[in-house]
Amino acid sequence: MRHIFLMSASLLTAFGLSACGARQDDNVERALQDINVVDESNLNDVILNSTDPNEAVRYFQRALDENPDRIDLQRSLALSMTRAKRWIEAKPAWQKVALNVDATNEDKINYANSLVRTNDWDGAKAALNTIPPTYETYERYRLEAIIADSSKDWARADSFYETAIGLTTRPSSVMNNWGFSQLTRGNYSEAERLFGEALRQDNSLFTTKNNLVLARGAQRNYTLPVMHVTQTERAQLLHTMALTAIKQGDVNIGEGLLREAISTHPQHFEAATQALTALERG
Repeated sequence: MRHIFLMSASLLTAFGLSACGARQDDNVERALQDINVVDESNLNDVILNSTDPNEAVRYFQRALDENPDRIDLQRSLALSMTRAKRWIEAKPAWQKVALNVDATNEDKINYANSLVRTNDWDGAKAALNTIPPTYETYERYRLEAIIADSSKDWARADSFYETAIGLTTRPSSVMNNWGFSQLTRGNYSEAERLFGEALRQDNSLFTTKNNLVLARGAQRNYTLPVMHVTQTERAQLLHTMALTAIKQGDVNIGEGLLREAISTHPQHFEAATQALTALERG
């Protein structure tokens, strides 16, 4: 009996050690999996932020072929398409993310942005309405303002633009959007003010400089404002102002501005030259 007891004890000890070893192996395997997930996540971030956007699109498409249900890869693919400005493809990519049960409010905002980029105004409005009103971010209010603009709901647009400006430390872009809204409405002096404010925040925005010239030209003010411009930019802005003058019937002023644009440009200014030739031919 004593031998049987000793044998049983030995077997139990061996089994216990075996089970312990199996648990340790499982723990090690899980730990390695966790490390792999972290490493892969870091790699995904590097690819998303450092790689050419089109290369990133291809990478995440391949990754999704192997793991089609992973929302992190779906999100990275949609972000890559957005950064590559592939809006038509980004729209269904963001829709798939937004409809996922694990989608965040930020995912839904990105989906709304893709809808705005493809002029699906009703869809964008519906997408934003799925987000709780307590979730207040700069990007949300910027999109709300643009959508209100599309339906000419000026009061709501102004309110949203003002709120968006208060939620960012870099308001130049939204100020430019608000200025263009005012330009569209025919409020040229207010548009000029907003474009000027945007340039004081960031004087590198050529689109805003061009919009400022349009706002001044609409008021028949055909002088360039004081602002930092390169020689090429100055020529391009003179060209914009010339066309604005001509469209308003101030043909002689427009002709003079075209000649100044051509002489200012450091290279051959084809667009201005063609416009001047067409003007001279009547």
